[in-house]
Amino acid sequence: MTEPGPFVGLVCSAVGGVEEIRERFVVPALDRGWRVGVTLTPIAARWLEANGELPKLEEVTGLPIRAHPRFPWEESPHPPTDCWVAAPVSANTVAKLALGIADNQALTQLCEAIGGRDTPVVVFPRVNAAHAGQPAWTTHLDALR
Repeated sequence: MTEPGPFVGLVCSAVGGVEEIRERFVVPALDRGWRVGVTLTPIAARWLEANGELPKLEEVTGLPIRAHPRFPWEESPHPPTDCWVAAPVSANTVAKLALGIADNQALTQLCEAIGGRDTPVVVFPRVNAAHAGQPAWTTHLDALR
């Protein structure tokens, strides 16, 4: 029996491209030996539920999709994370993450990872020119760097 591979926590928000995470991220990561657990913002979860993608993601990863916090007495449904990838994420998610606002499960996990400074976090925003031109955008990116 082989040792399970490293675990990547994939966090996604409701932006274009989220409907493609299974084919564009999850399956390739699994093919490279990573285990993958998916956490979604509440609206991203609604999008992927509406298009039938949630059960497909759960089937391919073998893990439940997280979109809501668990009760304190419940065990975490995902193993410890070796690396976090936040992709695709909205300008709203980037701003909240830069400010330490953890108002949903996805942001809570990322804020804890950044605050703990032990687990790498990669953030890949998907924003339009208007969001990127917002005066605070550069400040948010600098804070995350």
